Amino acid sequence: MSFLDSLSAIFGKKPQSVLGIDIGASAIKVVEIKRKHGKAILKTYGELALGPYAGTEIGRATSLQPAQLAEALKDILHEAKTSSAECGSALPLSSSLISFITIPPVPEKQMAEVVSLEARKYIPVPMNEVLLDWSPIPREGNFSSEDEQDPKQPKKEIGQDVLVVAIHNEYISNYQQIMSTAGLNPTFYEIEVFSAIRAIIEQGIAAVMILDMGARSTKLYIVERGILRASHIINKGSQDITLAISKSLSVTVEEAENMKRVYGLSSGPEHKDLHEIITVNLDYIFYEANTVLANYQKKYNKNISKIILTGGGVLLKGFTELAKTSFQTEIVYGNPFDKLETPAIFAEQLRQAGPEFAVAIGIALRRLSEMR
Repeated sequence: MSFLDSLSAIFGKKPQSVLGIDIGASAIKVVEIKRKHGKAILKTYGELALGPYAGTEIGRATSLQPAQLAEALKDILHEAKTSSAECGSALPLSSSLISFITIPPVPEKQMAEVVSLEARKYIPVPMNEVLLDWSPIPREGNFSSEDEQDPKQPKKEIGQDVLVVAIHNEYISNYQQIMSTAGLNPTFYEIEVFSAIRAIIEQGIAAVMILDMGARSTKLYIVERGILRASHIINKGSQDITLAISKSLSVTVEEAENMKRVYGLSSGPEHKDLHEIITVNLDYIFYEANTVLANYQKKYNKNISKIILTGGGVLLKGFTELAKTSFQTEIVYGNPFDKLETPAIFAEQLRQAGPEFAVAIGIALRRLSEMR
């Protein structure tokens, strides 16, 4: 849907706006925001299913060519009545390789060279085929615990933890083609996890897990002090639930998708079979997520304070109730629209849509910050 812009000031130029683009496996999400009086204001947003462009059902994961994605992107920009060509775009986690490495203590000016050399051990393709980015991870202390326990020994600085991200050049080239064909002017491409973190993580030191359930897969991110500390992909998403319903109940995929969206985890006896099918699939995802959570807590001796739900799959009716019985921690929906000024009359609608738009809003916020 589209919001009417607030009336511009009688005198002066209309504030410039920017777009956040999130091309997912089953849908494209776009968000347009602008800055006014120091605040980020929502202009419009929209979502478009990609299934029909691949000749398949809504809700299905697709593998479209750049030209097809550009066509779909132009359609949603028109439908949402966007007005800006200035944008940033998210890249899927699957397009990248994220590694957490430790390098020896070196002067800051030598870090780039050392990181590049060390990263070769973790990247299975030639370095000239990837775009490499990295960021140092602050330690809670600058010295090892062993040295601190023995005051007679001189304190010895330990290695630097570094987050390394490698993106294959082919993905960048494809996205550049999509954006150019759609008439957009992207200034950056960013892995989706960092966009989501920007949109839904508040300041604080507690460790949290983001559970992002899409059509093709479910991504898990553990974030501490606003910094990504671990990531994991579960190769099962909301599409798998639909296909399981279709097979078990002998209905079409379209009918299965509709049953999932309308009834979800309904508790009525008439939906017992549907409830069991969905529960089995979610139990698998929650088991994997609990394993990742437990391993992190054991490794760092820290508890995860809460789990934040994002992605279209988490909007399934009854999802949070089942999640609360599976995890021994707080469960909340991500609400990235809280980072924007929005019309009060749409507050509930935006709250419900929030988990699907975390990445697009995170991208738009970064693009808006570039204009300061």
